[in-house]
Amino acid sequence: MSVNDQAMELARTLQESKEYRQYLAAKEKLQEDEGNATLFQEFRRIQLELQIAEISGEDTEGTLEQLEHIYQKISLNPIVNEFLTAEYRLARLMTDVQKIIGEALEFWHEPDYSKKYLN
Repeated sequence: MSVNDQAMELARTLQESKEYRQYLAAKEKLQEDEGNATLFQEFRRIQLELQIAEISGEDTEGTLEQLEHIYQKISLNPIVNEFLTAEYRLARLMTDVQKIIGEALEFWHEPDYSKKYLN
């Protein structure tokens, strides 16, 4: 079996995972209510603005306050909260898979990379 075939098999396995199924169900539930979907989109927009401001070295105080305000709303909203939890669990699964593959290939986590490979 080729590497690409095995990657496709892994993708199918991930699609069948509990984490992915829960993510899809939570996403569907979120999208069914326009108010919840809008609230979530606003949360993501402000998160992105904050990240851009931090990277650019801009003042983030106002954006951070906006994010905290909308997060208070989200934390009280069970549908949005359920989606964020499901999204986190799926992202964690994907990160674990990536870490396993990366470590098996010694792809990163080499503190003395330049000494080992450039000398």
